[in-house]
Amino acid sequence: MTVPSRREAAHLLLSLQPPAWHLRHVCAVADVAAFLARGAKARGASINPLAVETAALLHDVDKLPAAGKPGHLRHGDGSADWLAANGLTELAALVRDHPVTRLADDAEAETVAAAALAARIVAYADKRAGQELESMDERFRSWDRRYPDGWDAAVAAIVVARAQALERDVCAAAGVEPEQVRRLRWSRRALQEAAA
Repeated sequence: MTVPSRREAAHLLLSLQPPAWHLRHVCAVADVAAFLARGAKARGASINPLAVETAALLHDVDKLPAAGKPGHLRHGDGSADWLAANGLTELAALVRDHPVTRLADDAEAETVAAAALAARIVAYADKRAGQELESMDERFRSWDRRYPDGWDAAVAAIVVARAQALERDVCAAAGVEPEQVRRLRWSRRALQEAAA
């Protein structure tokens, strides 16, 4: 399977008419994922940075009405289904398990932990980027504000611990500490080129 170019992925995303808030989020995730994938590749990981970048840009397509996510699919599964239906099966595998909710379930958390490095990078980048790059502590506080009736304290503690383990794993693969994670800014330029 051919991985789309940055511009092709941006064109696909724009075809779904995403609102500005969606673009800010997916661009932040894609830029963080690019930074981490390039670091991991430089350290000898067998990883395709382009696949990671474009998967991260398209990881939330199931939140867009134009994608037509079937109602029976959970978030993540819907994006994977849409990508596979559009011939991007390799990217589907990288986005399926990115939602933070997967870390609340023992079996799903094990699936995330055992996933290919590329998929773990997409999942971690999503946990570091709301509208901008932020720490996981900031991101979890944001989720708490937006979803005050979310998990009880015990489940929340498990999710945070699992997210921290994911952070240690991905940052070690990329050769950085969490506070050294940056955005490799490419996504906005790709969107501008795709819109031209």
